[in-house]
Parts: sequence; structure tokens; C-alpha cells
Amino acid sequence: MERVKMAEAESLETAAEHERILREIESTDTACIGPTLRSVYDGEEHGRFMEKLETRIRNHDREIEKMCNFHYQGFVDSITELLKVRGEAQKLKNQVTDTNRKLQHEGKELVIAMEELKQCRLQQRNISATVDKLMLCLPVLEMYSKLRDQMKSKRHYPALKTLEHLEHTYLPQVSHYRFCKVMVDNIPKLREEIKDVSMSDLKDFLESIRKHSDKIGETAMKQAQQQRNLDNIILQQPRIGSKRKSKKEAYTIFDTEIESTSPKSEQDSGILDVEDEEDDEEVPGAQDLVDFSPVYRCLHIYSVLGARETFENYYRKQRRKQARLVLQPPSNMHETLDGYRKYFNQIVGFFVVEDHILHTTQGLVNRAYIDELWEMALSKTIAALRTHSSYCSDPNLVLDLKNLIVLFADTLQVYGFPVNQLFDMLLEIRDQYSETLLKKWSGIFRNILDSDNYSPIPVTSEEMYKKVIGQFPFQDTELEKQSFPKKFPFSEFVPKVYNQIKEFIYACLKFSEDLHLSSTEVDDMIRKSTNLLLTRTLSNSLQNVIKRKNIGLTEDARHAAEEEIYTNLNQKIDQFLQLADYDWMTGDLGSKASDYLVDLIAFLRSTFAVFTHLPGKVAQTACMSACKHLATSLMQLLLEAEVRQLTLGALQQFNLDVRECEQFARSGPVPGFQEDTLQLAFIDLRQLLDLFIQWDWSTYLADYGQPTCKYLRVNPVTALTLLEKMKDTSRKNNMFAQFRKNERDKQKLIDTVAKQLRGLISSHHS
Repeated sequence: MERVKMAEAESLETAAEHERILREIESTDTACIGPTLRSVYDGEEHGRFMEKLETRIRNHDREIEKMCNFHYQGFVDSITELLKVRGEAQKLKNQVTDTNRKLQHEGKELVIAMEELKQCRLQQRNISATVDKLMLCLPVLEMYSKLRDQMKSKRHYPALKTLEHLEHTYLPQVSHYRFCKVMVDNIPKLREEIKDVSMSDLKDFLESIRKHSDKIGETAMKQAQQQRNLDNIILQQPRIGSKRKSKKEAYTIFDTEIESTSPKSEQDSGILDVEDEEDDEEVPGAQDLVDFSPVYRCLHIYSVLGARETFENYYRKQRRKQARLVLQPPSNMHETLDGYRKYFNQIVGFFVVEDHILHTTQGLVNRAYIDELWEMALSKTIAALRTHSSYCSDPNLVLDLKNLIVLFADTLQVYGFPVNQLFDMLLEIRDQYSETLLKKWSGIFRNILDSDNYSPIPVTSEEMYKKVIGQFPFQDTELEKQSFPKKFPFSEFVPKVYNQIKEFIYACLKFSEDLHLSSTEVDDMIRKSTNLLLTRTLSNSLQNVIKRKNIGLTEDARHAAEEEIYTNLNQKIDQFLQLADYDWMTGDLGSKASDYLVDLIAFLRSTFAVFTHLPGKVAQTACMSACKHLATSLMQLLLEAEVRQLTLGALQQFNLDVRECEQFARSGPVPGFQEDTLQLAFIDLRQLLDLFIQWDWSTYLADYGQPTCKYLRVNPVTALTLLEKMKDTSRKNNMFAQFRKNERDKQKLIDTVAKQLRGLISSHHS
């Protein structure tokens, strides 16, 4: 019974649930009915639910039928109306179709035109975009074209500026284009091209100023001469009211507008702008001879590229090389005044250009660099003048050389270069000038004495008497009282010699002009030269006359004259040796003897060539004395304490110089020597150099002390001193020697030889 009740209860619950589901289906949106239906199939009574659903559908159908029956007449009326509307709709459709056909026909051309308009608008839009892009690209292309034109016309500094604008301003705006990438990749090459071309222009500039230094120097010295003449004219004119114009104000020197010249300007500024006060002829300026714009441009370009220091170092290095070439005098400079003049012109031209560069650029050269070059130039110039002036035997040429040196000094002094050493050197040349005068007057005195009859001068009238007195201020009261004809107590050579002494004094005075000497200094110079003229030149001439007339000359006087020859010859050799400039640390092997030694040998050859009038013994003694002195001086030069280190290359160069000396000795400069006698003067040097160059220590140490020793003349102390210099060099130059067996062996060998030499020295002293 309970089971029946439970079944009924479940049936009621199921029916209620199905009713709920049906209501939910009727009231729920179709899209959301899925969950509701799923709940039916989740249960077990879906069959009953389907029956329930069918019943509900039939109920709804009956209700629909009732409603349709109720509204049927309205529906029929609506259908009738609708059929009428369908006819009208058909007519309307036909009209619309016809209208559409006509519209399509009539609008076909319009569609075509619209399509064309569409294409035109598209093209217009593309053209507009293209124009915009071209407007961005055109400045780039114009700048690039401008750059190529500037480089083609060699306007490299503006080209560099254009390149900067192109790189930093224009190219970034169009960097995505391929041609711009090509340009960007080409910019470093263009910079290098500008750099290389500007350097090429600089090299041309350096070559140009090298060629034109002579002309620039000639112009500057001409200008200095004009100013000196102008000063002399002003000194001679009376001073009226105002003070005399200073030399610096009156002298329109190079670079008169230096302060107003911009170093950044590409235009050249002139150097000379002077007019001749006498003939109104314009002196050409340096800007007419050398175009300075390449060096300005190159300096600016390298500055912009960040390589200014590289440019400065290159310029200074090249100019130093040119300075050394300029300062190297030609071997025949002493033969003519033009040789000296060209030499001075080149030096002046070099320093005028450097002074111009100093004042027209900012730091390309500085005062310290100029001063360093000038110190080098001064020392080499003075050394060259000492050497070449020593060859000169013509006092007129020496006097002209002195005037040229004064003009050279005055010209450079205007530019602020110290020239005191040149005037000091002129005092040395003054002594040489006095010597040449003494030689000249020795010949004059000899001619006078040779042509004299050594008879008293007879005078037969007052006129003749006054004529002789006018030539020689002789005063003798007794002679004046005598009646004519009468005789002077001397021959013709006395007034002639007196007049020549006056000429000698005038010649000495000419040399003292423009040397900035006081009257006391001039008087002392004249007194010294005149004393030499009287005590040496005139005295020797008179002694020769006496000797010729069989009046014997004392042995003390002859010995003194010979000693004077030897002493002066050795002093001249010392002057040449002062020009020696060995690079004791060189590693290069030379191929010829040093210039100073070649000049020295040439001097000795020319000197001994004129010794033919001397007694043979005197000439031979002088030659042997000179060779011994030269050999001793060379040995001292090699062993002096200041030479702390030297290389084998330096010894090779020194060996070439000694060979030149030996060749001179073999040539027989003075006749009368037996074979190899003169060469023995250099035997000590020869054996020492052979020992070191051939490195023949085994022979030296084995045969030392034997009479037949190959290196008998080599003192062990000397050898040790020289070896120590080479040992220090070996240690310094071979910092990694301990890693190389050959170097270690060589160092051990040097140490071993040095130790054995010390043993020889100690045993010798003991």
C-alpha cells in the first residue's frame, strides 16, 4: 500500500516538474531552451513528458484554429487588398526596372569618368607624395653636387664644411633611401680624399717655398739695404722740429698687416710691400712669389678633422729637413761673393717664411720652435762661414763678405732674431781679413823693395821737395837749410811704403764700419793690425832684402818663423775639427767620409801646394806635424769622456774618415818622404780601428807584448776605454738580450775581453 502511495507521490512530482518545464519552454527564448530540454533528458520520464508535450501542442492548435475562425473575414479582406497591392507593386517594379535600365545606360559614361577621376586622384596623390619626398631629397642632392663642384675646383675647406652639413643636417632626414646610404658610406672616403689632396697641396707649397727662398731672401735683404740707405740719408739731413723716425717705423717690413690677417681666411696675405725711395720701383712681395693659402687651408682642414697635431708635426718635420738643406753650403761657396749671397738669401728666405707663418697662423709654429731652428741655423752658418772664409785670400772678397754678413744680420735682426754671434764671428773674420791684408801688402812691399835702387832721393827744386814731403812728412832742419840740389836720407821705397801703410789703415777702417764697435775698439784693432804690418810683414820683407844682399839672418829668427808655421797650421786643423758632428749612436753604415774632414783635407792639400817656396825640410816637418796633430786630435775625439757610448756603425764612419787621412798621406802632399813614412802618423788609429772592426781579440791578446804583434800600437788602456763605450751601448740597445743566445754570447765575450784587458793593464803596471 505504501509502495502505491509512494508511486503516486512520485507521479505527482513528475507531473509537476513536467508542467514547470512546459511553462519554461513557452516563456523562454529559443536560443536558451537547450538547458531546459536537457533537464528532461536527464530524467527517466521523458516518454511521459513527450505525451504531455503532444497534449499541450494539440491544445494550442485548437486555440489557434478558434482565433483564425474568428478573424477569417478580416483575413480574406486583407488578402484581397494584398492582391490589389501586388498589381500596383508589379507596375512599380516595372517602372523601377525601366528607370534603373535608363539610369544604368545614362550613368555608364559617368561611371567611366568616375573611374578615370579615381585613377587621376590616385596619381595626384602619388605625385604629391613624390614631390614631398623629392623636396626632401633635392637639398641633399644639391649639397652633394655642390660638394663635388667644390672638390673639383680644389676648394677643399668649403668642401669639408659642405660635407659636415650634408652629414649632420640633410642626410638624417632621408636616411632610409638607398642612395643616401651610398652617400653615407662614401663620406669617410671623401674626407680622406680632402685630407690627401690638402696634404698634396701642402707638399707643393713646401716645394714652392723651397724654390723661392732664394728670391724671398734676396728681396728682404734688398729691402734692408734700402732702409740702411734711407737711414744714412736721414742722418745726413738736419733735424727740423720733430724727432727722427725710428728704423722700425721707417722700415715697412714683411707682414705689416699681420694683426688684421685672419688665420682662418683662405686668402693669402702679403709679405713685402715696400717701394724704393730712390727710384720708386716697387719691391715684389712674398705673396707674389709664394702662395701661402695651401698651408692655411691644410691647417684648417686638419683642425676640423681633429688631426691638427699630426699636421703640425709633419709641417715642422719637413721644414726642419728643408732647414738642414738650406744650411748646407755648396762646396765652392768661397770662390765668389755670389756663392755667399745665394747662401744667405736662402737662409733669410727660410726664416722670413717661418716668421710669416708664425704671425699668420695660430700655433702651427711657435716662438720656441723658431728659436730652436735659429740656434741650429746660427751655429751651422757660423761654422760654415769660418770654414769657407778660411779659403779666401782676396781681402776685397773678405771685405765684401763682411758687408754681406752685416746686411744678413741686419735683415734678420728686423724680424727679432738675435745676431750677436754673427757680429762676434765678424771679429774673427776681421783677424783673417787682417791676415789677408798682410799677405797682400807683403807682395806690395816686396814689389816696392824689388824695384827700389836704394839710393837717396835727389831733389833739384822746391816743388820736387814739397812733393816728396807731401808723400812722406819728413822733417829735418838741416836738410831744409841746404840749397838745391839736395838729397833725402832715404830711397824711393820709404814714401811708397809710408803711403801703403796709410792705405792699409784705410782698408782696416773699412772693415770696422757697421760692426757697432766703439772708437776705442776700432783704434785697438787698427793699432794691432798696423803693429803686425810693421813688425812682421814689413820686417820680413826688409829681412829678405837684407838676406838677398848677403846679410845673414840669425838662426833664432828663422826657427821662430818655422815654429809659427807649425803652430798656425795646427790651429787651423783644430778649427776644422770643431765642425765634427758624429752620431755616436748611429746604426747606419756610412759610405763616404765626413764633410768636415773632406774640407780639411782639401785645405791641407791647397796649403802644402803653396809650400814649394819653403825649404824642403820645413815643408816636410810642417806636413808631418799636421798629420800627427790630426791623428792625435782624432784619437782624443774618439776617446773623450763626453762620448760615453758608441756603436759599430759610428766606428765604421770614423774608419772612413781615417782612411781619407791615410789616402792623403799616401798621395805625397809634400815631396821628399819615403814610402809610408807619412802614413805612420795614423798607425795608432789604424791598428785600433782594425782591432775593433775585425773583432780580432784573440790575436791581440795572444800576441800582446811581442815585437811582431799585429796590433803593437794598441794600448790596452785605450782598447779597454773604447770597449767599455761599446759594452754600454750593447746593454742599452738590447733590452731583451737575455732571451737571445747570440746576444748573451756577445755580451759574455765583451765582458771576457774587458776582464783580460784589465789583467794586461794590471800586470803591466806591476
